[in-house]
Amino acid sequence: MKIVIDVDKLLEEGRITTEEYERLNTLAVQETGSLAFNILIGFGVIATAGGALALLPSGPTAILLGLLLSASGVFLSATRAKEWGLLGSVLLLVGSITTAGGILFLTQGSAIGFLIVTLLCLIGSVLAKSSLLAALAVLSLSSTVGAMTAYGHASYMLAIRQPTVTVGLFSILALGAYHLSKVLPLDYQRLAIIVARTSVFVVNLGFWVGSLWGDSLWHQRDTWSLRSGAVIPDWVFVVGWAVGLVATGVWAARANKRWVVNLLAVFGAIHFYTQYFERLGASPGSILFAGLAALGIAFAIFRYNKFAVTEGVEMPNKAVTRSGEGGRI
Repeated sequence: MKIVIDVDKLLEEGRITTEEYERLNTLAVQETGSLAFNILIGFGVIATAGGALALLPSGPTAILLGLLLSASGVFLSATRAKEWGLLGSVLLLVGSITTAGGILFLTQGSAIGFLIVTLLCLIGSVLAKSSLLAALAVLSLSSTVGAMTAYGHASYMLAIRQPTVTVGLFSILALGAYHLSKVLPLDYQRLAIIVARTSVFVVNLGFWVGSLWGDSLWHQRDTWSLRSGAVIPDWVFVVGWAVGLVATGVWAARANKRWVVNLLAVFGAIHFYTQYFERLGASPGSILFAGLAALGIAFAIFRYNKFAVTEGVEMPNKAVTRSGEGGRI
């Protein structure tokens, strides 16, 4: 556990001795030097790998290079975590992404390619205890059912081609990962919680797109205008999303799952504004009302987080006990 303290202030207030101050300061200098050295080496490795890939741009080269970097990262994280833990994490992350790029290039971005990448990221996250790779595994899995993002000039795009499948699949994954976290060792609880959180995020994206387009399921759309060719109409997602947000939000608030409460509050606002402007359009009155509603939502989130933090400070024993339990989300 890392703790941030101001040793100069503690010394001035007489809460630590001069000897303790010198000892802590020495440890901090050593830690900072090790961190800087790890970062420097990490940048050098990334630059070298990028140059090699630029000289031999091919899928097999990317896969081979990525596997070598990943294996080096796993070795350092497992055997030299204290001195080279950061470098090991950097190598594993860069290696996993490089390998994933090579696999997707060779499979031409097919579902099987994304499934292989999902397994790769999942294995890497377990070996290196990497939360980022765990989240990437979930996002890669979403691509196997048609989720994607894109960027054009001054435009960002999100596509969920199978909203119903996305909502169902990742709801099950979120629940499964959450309950699994209760029985896993502490190091792996965090990974399971990250999987659950990312899955909840993807579920809300599925509802969002479905609330606008509906879902054509396996049928081919004749046109991509809103509400055309939908087997499951958009209002099903509108109602289902609202019910899901309220039900999950009530559970999260009672169980003190602050991250979930904040995420659902954000998507609740997105849901409200999406349906509000989609059906009423933008007018001076609607914009005024929307602005007032946004202020109300922001104030409610602020009050909730302030209350949750106050409760945690006033009841330290309860907070410590909760942090050690599985099932945090």
